[in-house]
Amino acid sequence: MGPELTGWTDAMLAGHARRGSDAGLPLAQPDIVQETRADGSFVLRSRTKLAPYGRSVVDWLEHWAAHTPATPFLAERIRDGGAARWRMVSYAEALRSVRSIGQVLLDLDAAPHRPVTVLSDNSVNHALMTLASMYVGRPAATVSSAYARVAKDPSKLHRILRQLDPAVVYVEDGDIYGPALTAAPFSCIVVATHALRPGWLGFDTLTSCEATDAVSAAHARIAPGDIAKLLLTSGSTGSPKLVINTHGMLSANQQMIAQCWTFVDQTAPVVVDWLPWSHTFGANHNFNLILRHGGTLYVDDGRPAPGLIERSVDNLRDVAPTLHFNVPRGFDALAPFLENDDAFAARFYSRLQVLFYAAASLPPQLRERFERVAGRHRRADTEPVFFASAWGATETAPLVTSVHFRHDIAGNIGVPAPGNELKFVPAGGKLEMRVRGPSVFPGYLNDPDASAAAFDEEGFYRIGDAGKLCDTADPNAGVLFDGRVAEDFKLSSGTWVSVGTLRLNAVNALAPFALDVVVAGHDCAEIGVLIFPTAALRALAPELDTATGIELGRHEAVREAICRGLRSLASDAGASQRAARAVILSGAPSLEAGEITDKGYVNQRAVSTLRADEVRRLFSADDSVIVIE
Repeated sequence: MGPELTGWTDAMLAGHARRGSDAGLPLAQPDIVQETRADGSFVLRSRTKLAPYGRSVVDWLEHWAAHTPATPFLAERIRDGGAARWRMVSYAEALRSVRSIGQVLLDLDAAPHRPVTVLSDNSVNHALMTLASMYVGRPAATVSSAYARVAKDPSKLHRILRQLDPAVVYVEDGDIYGPALTAAPFSCIVVATHALRPGWLGFDTLTSCEATDAVSAAHARIAPGDIAKLLLTSGSTGSPKLVINTHGMLSANQQMIAQCWTFVDQTAPVVVDWLPWSHTFGANHNFNLILRHGGTLYVDDGRPAPGLIERSVDNLRDVAPTLHFNVPRGFDALAPFLENDDAFAARFYSRLQVLFYAAASLPPQLRERFERVAGRHRRADTEPVFFASAWGATETAPLVTSVHFRHDIAGNIGVPAPGNELKFVPAGGKLEMRVRGPSVFPGYLNDPDASAAAFDEEGFYRIGDAGKLCDTADPNAGVLFDGRVAEDFKLSSGTWVSVGTLRLNAVNALAPFALDVVVAGHDCAEIGVLIFPTAALRALAPELDTATGIELGRHEAVREAICRGLRSLASDAGASQRAARAVILSGAPSLEAGEITDKGYVNQRAVSTLRADEVRRLFSADDSVIVIE
């Protein structure tokens, strides 16, 4: 970019203390101090200071376009019938397109606070639209495609669009998204790449525009406190809130990651990723990390679901990643392909540095499967697989804590990243976690009451999760996730059920058959669990092929396996931690529907609400319910 960015880069690199490693993988060792207070609360913070960071992540687009212009930045699979090829866009090409689109956005007769809204799955053009809006100082907002593609009733989408009041709406394909936009409550331009409808603009029209000095001037005016993005909360328990993500928040968070993962400054990351950009994990953590470090992002058009996981595997066969990000269902879906195909596994692990899973939801047995396969293709003593994780929220851009050290504690969400302070406050028998730092949001858009309620008197964001130290004598050992503060419930006997603790114990007891569980039983006589099945559980009933959860629950081998797990759980548990009944669900938790939180774990309340029929079945006499005495 120029002298300013060069100085910024040098300062950041100087702040990367290479004080530890993991068999050759440079990682910063935790250096956490604990401040204990008289009221029983305490605060954790890193002694390592957060190094200087830039005003905006979009400045990195200019940086890499100047320094590595031909390096591929974005790629997507073009599938024409039986043939497939990668569409590649370099950093220089991306910057040219971003500036051209930015010119069109500036030419619009629309107030600059109105966002550029994307309603589509991940794609190269989606990325360019988002970057262009941020580049010229307009907010960008990505709305989950599930609101248009899955929902038969577009009323929720229309409510969201009314909240956003967009200046532009971008969709990839008019045939797919056009019906949901019919009668939508907005008055703005719609841009599409395919299947344009009357009055819409083609994406190529935007990229063919000639950028003027006005684009450079608008980019120069960006300040760290300006709104870069508006991300939506899941809205599983009410209307979604619009979370303000500023340019400075996003930049600060990437600096935190860089100081924990010191190796990312040494090798430009190569990532094949499906995680949706309507969600902070894929959009802010992954996409921005690739941009920050001049890497290449291959947009994965697959999903961890039958019929789509094969696309992900096809993409990973073609591109060996250096980092792999996923949620537990993704790891579970990918594992059999690696276990059964040595050539694929050898390529997958050939230059892999990190396997990253979200928060505390990766079952230990699933982790062990990836370690066993890796052991066949790389030396465990010098090239071990490093499993990283983190915890945070849409409101924290997203990383608060980072697992950048080896550990064997299930549920460990790591330690506060440099710059973040994590406060633990006694609340109803748990410790509520609250966070303060430069990557914490300033509030919700146009919602002063919710914004005020989100922070305590010291300015800590009330994230709503509970945690505790893995080792009370050593804060460097990490923090153990302890569920949501408000998710615990009482049985009809008056006994309190600690959902977070029971969930973790149940997943371990039911291994390797439960990807995750949802705990239910409010005002009931006993506790039940809804089980998200793994491939190992389905393998117990091979003759059923694509069985529903009800069919699996009636299968003798499946029932025996689940009963063994429930009895094992009950043998060491009191009434508050003993699940007496279970049902098996047919599908995996949906990230798009809010069943997986932005922190990476299963949203207990959302699943219970969205699958109320399954909860009713759990406490019925249906023969698919698995019950122990």
